[in-house]
Amino acid sequence: MRTLNDYFLTAKVTDISTAGSTFVAVPDGGNIVKIITTIKNAITTADAAITFEIGNTAVTNGAITVTQSGSAAGDVDTSVPTAANRVEEDGTIEIISDGSSATACEMIVTFVIRR
Repeated sequence: MRTLNDYFLTAKVTDISTAGSTFVAVPDGGNIVKIITTIKNAITTADAAITFEIGNTAVTNGAITVTQSGSAAGDVDTSVPTAANRVEEDGTIEIISDGSSATACEMIVTFVIRR
């Protein structure tokens, strides 16, 4: 259930099959209460591990695995962070892909942040 104190940040990861980071600017402080991802197409070879960091600290229980087997456009994965999930105004959230999968694949990430 969403409250009036929730806001949403959406970011695009250009290719989860390439190891790297994407940074998202944070306009207002709060706690990340949910992370939702969707992919544009199937990935191959291996699962893609997606992790999240705030100030070089991993978000506890925030990691998402995009499963290669049966993956398809529009697949949704979620996580519910439990600690190390506080973001501050004008800070950043880092989205990290391990690049283990193959086949270029765009991912959209939505953060639900509760003030």
